[in-house]
Amino acid sequence: PLPVPTIAIRAHEPDRLRPYLLPGALDPFAALAFTSRSGIAAFSRALPSSSSAQLPLSDAASALPFTVAALGSDADLLDGAFLARLCRDAGRLAVLVPDVPTPAGLVEALGRGSGRRVLCPVPDVDGLREPPVVPDFLARLDAAGWAAVRAPAYTTCWVGPGCAERLVAPDAAAPDAIVFTSSAEVEGLLKGLDAAGWSWARLRARWPDMVVAVHGPVTADGVRRLGIEVDVVSSRFSSFHGVLDALAATFCSQQLKISSRFSAGSH
Repeated sequence: PLPVPTIAIRAHEPDRLRPYLLPGALDPFAALAFTSRSGIAAFSRALPSSSSAQLPLSDAASALPFTVAALGSDADLLDGAFLARLCRDAGRLAVLVPDVPTPAGLVEALGRGSGRRVLCPVPDVDGLREPPVVPDFLARLDAAGWAAVRAPAYTTCWVGPGCAERLVAPDAAAPDAIVFTSSAEVEGLLKGLDAAGWSWARLRARWPDMVVAVHGPVTADGVRRLGIEVDVVSSRFSSFHGVLDALAATFCSQQLKISSRFSAGSH
């Protein structure tokens, strides 16, 4: 692997989330919905300790059930220690992991909102256009009858004009593949190429055999909207293992075709 970071995650001060973490502050909400692992990590950093006198969710007998939702393997972070810092009454909490690990799948799993409130810790975006994933997610929640409240959890920002240097260097080795896990990464790369006097078309012309692999159909749609043709899309996208498996399967298939042609030519 050749890491070429084009975006970075910048933590907010915990005070940005503090209004939602005061004693009883989450009682007006019916759910907490995370669309990224970074959102869970940021929320966890801001949560009070489980030994605090009062937590964001009360444990009164009359309190309503509360859903904490996340996508795929991100839900691994919603462990007992995390939940204990939300509410002392574990019976009040339900962890929801949709069968389809996409924001749309999360909305479908949450069901009808009927006017209930859902807190959505999502990123601010700096130096990039905001990808459509979060706005579409909030719009889908609204269409399903939820009152979605956007909470600033962290910032996604562009690394800067030198981010593509490892790809445009004269002595750069040709990569067999390039893997994108978000459309923001692609926009960051395109900005980096432009800053270096390059373009995606020039990079593709330099390495025409490079396979473009993308993590899941939502990211693939965003990548295509930015004008990049996608070769491989993972069908199993609850974790990044899916895109690696899809890429490995593609390379195996290519190798079999090469071996088959070689075998046929030898007879």
